[in-house]
Amino acid sequence: MAISYMTKEGYKKKMEEIAYLENVKRPEISRAIAEARDKGDLSENAEYDAAKEAQGMLEMKISQLKDLVASARIIDESKLNTEEVQLLNTVTIKNLGNGATMKYTIVTESEANLREGKLSCKTPIAAGLMGHKVGEVVEVKAPAGVMKFEILNIEI
Repeated sequence: MAISYMTKEGYKKKMEEIAYLENVKRPEISRAIAEARDKGDLSENAEYDAAKEAQGMLEMKISQLKDLVASARIIDESKLNTEEVQLLNTVTIKNLGNGATMKYTIVTESEANLREGKLSCKTPIAAGLMGHKVGEVVEVKAPAGVMKFEILNIEI
């Protein structure tokens, strides 16, 4: 089982998701299965088959989340610094190709969410920035080709 790194916030969100799936979604699916079973012949009951399939998918999701949190290590945020780009830093970068300025927080894969500006540490851009300092120009090999970024700011 691979170790997964999470923030306290990310761990809390995963635990809340598990509780929701177990306490809300699981009973809903159980009710749907019972209702479908009450309709008679199960061999030709599409509602029953769909409810059983949904139950299987839900149980798989719960199991995956439990495995994730069981192997989680909480990142000690008190040890973070802004000397160089590292996990949980918020980095402001400038794309030297088009002049666009972007701001991302580098997070673990399980917490990545581009709409919230949270970039997975496994992406080419985040991986390329790691370990570099403000003012440095970093070349990143991305699917679109080599891109150059200047690190403008690093914050916690």
